[in-house]
Amino acid sequence: MPGATNVQNSQPGFPYEAERLVLMTGASPMSDIIITPKTRIQVKSDRPRLHKVILVNDDYTPREFVVTVLKAEFCMSEDQAQRVMITAHRRGVCVVAVYTKDVAEAKATAATEAGRRKGYPLLFTTEPEE
Repeated sequence: MPGATNVQNSQPGFPYEAERLVLMTGASPMSDIIITPKTRIQVKSDRPRLHKVILVNDDYTPREFVVTVLKAEFCMSEDQAQRVMITAHRRGVCVVAVYTKDVAEAKATAATEAGRRKGYPLLFTTEPEE
């Protein structure tokens, strides 16, 4: 552009580079500032965090009932349900399955309520997976 001076203003940490075109026409300084963004938007699709459903052992719920609940709520075979129940009995707790947070909480709640309906202190909890 004839009769114009190009001045660049770049401050450290400032995310925009302001190009100022000073015109000799006497226009106000705000009307001749062009701002060009230097940042780019990156879209990340994070995978949802997974949560473990944990069976907590108690001394009152019958083993057969625990196996029945594991088969019904977590679609386990008889053998899988037996192994999970025995592991919880020996160690105090056992990871039953891993799901997204909403599904894990829903399944843990449903399994715990199944025990409560029969009068047992059966307990399933959830916690984030590392």
